[in-house]
Amino acid sequence: MQKEQLLELLQDDAKLTPAQLAVMVGAGPEEVKQAVAQYEKEGIIKGYHALINWERTERQKAAALIELRVTPKKDTGFDEIAGRIMNFPEVESVYLMSGGFDLAVTVSGQTMQDIALFVAKRLSTIDGVLSTATHFVLTKYKDGGVVFNRDYEEIDERGSNLCD
Repeated sequence: MQKEQLLELLQDDAKLTPAQLAVMVGAGPEEVKQAVAQYEKEGIIKGYHALINWERTERQKAAALIELRVTPKKDTGFDEIAGRIMNFPEVESVYLMSGGFDLAVTVSGQTMQDIALFVAKRLSTIDGVLSTATHFVLTKYKDGGVVFNRDYEEIDERGSNLCD
């Protein structure tokens, strides 16, 4: 059984049963269960979650990607400031980036105003944050490898409709 194959299958569909996974990777269900348990114990598998299309629910939800320029700390580099940022409940992800900014932070809130207030009052006031640039998500077409709105027909790189 290939470790990467099992992990990719789980990443694509965490609802697959050990029996289904076993058939796909050519192993026994018990072997798959043990492997998954070991990957969880080692921190390779960090968790399982449902990907929700909030636009199809009654609940309001806004999301944004925030670019941060920060001053790294002498002894801890970017880790200390990233640790402080990721502890906010609004924060969904924090990435160290190359390029024109240092950290990419994804956040969510009930409204765009909630996110704007979070940036103004909590994020930008952290010692070491030099600047922020907030980009609000207007429409999700694809997230986590999942297409969110099938109303948009697939178009190939030449602009031709793939369904024709």
